[in-house]
Amino acid sequence: MAKLSISVLIDTYNHERFIEKAIHSVLEQDFPVADREIIVVDDGSTDRTAQIVQRFERRLRYIRKENGGQASAFNIGIPECRGEIIAFLDGDDYWLPGKLSRVAEVLEKNSAVGFVGHAIKESLPDGQERISAPAQDEKFRIQSVESARLFRLRKSFLGTSRMTMRAAIARRILPVPESLVFEADEYLFTLAAAMSEALILREALTCYVIHGSNLYVGAGSGKAGLRRKQQVMAALASCLQEALRAQGLAPEIVDCVVEIVQAEADQFRLMLDGGAPWQTVRAENKLFRMLHGDASRSQTVFRALSMIPALLLPPRWFYAGRQWVGKQSWYRKMRQETLPVPRIAAVTTSEESKI
Repeated sequence: MAKLSISVLIDTYNHERFIEKAIHSVLEQDFPVADREIIVVDDGSTDRTAQIVQRFERRLRYIRKENGGQASAFNIGIPECRGEIIAFLDGDDYWLPGKLSRVAEVLEKNSAVGFVGHAIKESLPDGQERISAPAQDEKFRIQSVESARLFRLRKSFLGTSRMTMRAAIARRILPVPESLVFEADEYLFTLAAAMSEALILREALTCYVIHGSNLYVGAGSGKAGLRRKQQVMAALASCLQEALRAQGLAPEIVDCVVEIVQAEADQFRLMLDGGAPWQTVRAENKLFRMLHGDASRSQTVFRALSMIPALLLPPRWFYAGRQWVGKQSWYRKMRQETLPVPRIAAVTTSEESKI
């Protein structure tokens, strides 16, 4: 069977600490060079990213653009891809050995599958690593409420550095709304999973490096950063609602997919603009129900008790208080040793010692 040709699309912005490792992780893949190209789209970096990438100029194509966000980087990069499939990589992450061969094998053997995601290794700021993986390989397509519920529980395995899709599907999705300066990957993988079958592999093939400058985290936790997150999440909910309906999905399926995105946008709105206490309780309970439907009885009871302040306090006071408590060492120790925070439903996580 002939190998599919692959375009590796790396989007980067101010990743001078990480971009070299990201590129090396692609160059060291056991995949024929003749069947693989690398395209780096630099979203207007102001640090040394450009100089570092240009060291590899004979082995990749470098596209520099004015800063416009992740969606604009995808809109420029995807049309430049000549491969039959596109594997995406953020400039601050890196791939593990065998990534390209594995995803290419899956797409070669499964013609109905248009999109592949997989488990991840997370590299934490304190030097620890952990593997987050589904309990088993999972195949689905967003075409029922049940599959939409599964999809929204598995989104962490579908983000930029995990997603590989057939180029024809990526081109059908374009353009990605440029209001999505981050979370553009969610727009892509949501529509890809609605247009074709998606397969999530249990194997960890990407290392997601968690640091203060990740696109989402780097938007900031102050008022301006929260406002930016709220605006992007609200835009994502609106754009997905429209795009999924255009795919002919029933309203109840669309609502199931978009519900969790809208709930996150509502959270940020309450943190920023306030509202009635009942709105806080509704938003929080909705997220807990969607993400932790298999939480233990003790976790569910603890959750109910922890929401009592939300019934009494204005939303901004509640969220400020919760953030303060969450930073306290005694609270983190108690949650870790006595009553761990429930995992996303049916997802396994293993901890590894410091590296």
